[in-house]
Amino acid sequence: QGQFVESGGGSVQPGGSLRLSCAASKRLFSIDATTMGWYRQAPGKQREWVASIRSDDSTNYVDSVKGRFTISRDDAENTVYLQMNNLKPEDTAVYYCNAVVVLQRGAWGQGTQVTVSS
Repeated sequence: QGQFVESGGGSVQPGGSLRLSCAASKRLFSIDATTMGWYRQAPGKQREWVASIRSDDSTNYVDSVKGRFTISRDDAENTVYLQMNNLKPEDTAVYYCNAVVVLQRGAWGQGTQVTVSS
């Protein structure tokens, strides 16, 4: 059973925006004090790390999304967000969230599909 519910994906044209949400089960997983990350998996490719946010709100991004994506967190709501602007076709993938540290990870959720095409 996945401990995360990702939502907010959809189909957009290049240059469009989406805001993804990742709600962690309060009963099964607390994001408090945990470095959380967004990951994505494109068809035929391995899952890759996209962005991460520490408990002090400091962030890191893969080079391909810097300046376009913004990760944020709401510990009270046990939720992590990913604001995606100026989307490109190469951003097309299923997006997932989870802890960055492997030993802290919960079961992966179903992810949310993001499709960018004209």
